[in-house]
Amino acid sequence: MSNSVLFDAPGPKTVVRHRLYALGTAVVLLGLAWWIYDGFNDAGQFDYEKKWEVFTTPDFIRALLVDGLLKTLQMAFGAILGAIVFGVVFGVAKLSDHAWIRWPATIVVEFFRAVPVLLLMVFTWFSLGIKQDNSSFWAVVIALTLYNGAVLAEVLRAGINAVPKGQGEAAYAIGMRKTQVMSSILLPQGVKIMLPALVSQCIVALKDTALGTLVLAPGLTKVGTQIYLEFNNRVPTMFVVAALYITVNLLLTLLANWLQKRYVGEKKPLELTAVGNLNGGAGGAGGTI
Repeated sequence: MSNSVLFDAPGPKTVVRHRLYALGTAVVLLGLAWWIYDGFNDAGQFDYEKKWEVFTTPDFIRALLVDGLLKTLQMAFGAILGAIVFGVVFGVAKLSDHAWIRWPATIVVEFFRAVPVLLLMVFTWFSLGIKQDNSSFWAVVIALTLYNGAVLAEVLRAGINAVPKGQGEAAYAIGMRKTQVMSSILLPQGVKIMLPALVSQCIVALKDTALGTLVLAPGLTKVGTQIYLEFNNRVPTMFVVAALYITVNLLLTLLANWLQKRYVGEKKPLELTAVGNLNGGAGGAGGTI
């Protein structure tokens, strides 16, 4: 009974055939990797002195970390803070019993979910004035706030709706007002449910800051562009910039896993011991209830 009931266990010939498929796939992938490496190598992209040495120079390391990574994190952090506020306000508003609150909130959320982030950045950049200082920085922050806030509003609404109805009904039964039920009962539990999605949206916001280079915003992508235009080392620069993005995203993923274990925890199976005892007690009493 240990075998799966969904498919039969493969026989000896099938096992050999699957291993041959795996070996052939590995050979093709290795050949493709070698072809890519050979092309880059012939183009001189792996020449250390001309292409990679720049990334061991203190000035360029400082530019990548301070002018690049730090600015990227600042834009992402500001956008996420604004998106959380936006998401809470409009997510709760979409659950309102009053149509004059619910429908405008729904229109706003659906509009900013539908508009591409890059268009929001360009529109905001021109609205703030393309010649104004830091206008491109704030264009990225505002655009990411509106887009990610609209997504979080839907996530929060779904999280609140996922809370068992008995929670709210019990709160109403003891005389709590709707505002108290939302702020003290439903919203905290909804936030716990949406916590993994919230951190995932943080990763999305961080990666979308790369679009800011098209509106001349600071960040890793802009610094990387300046470096490879000066040294003609596009491939090494993309490797380094991608490594920085991946490192930060991995840290955020670890944070998401820790938060889920810390505040959400693992679901435990329903214990029916008490129910069984009650049933046994009723039977032992001869059903005299």
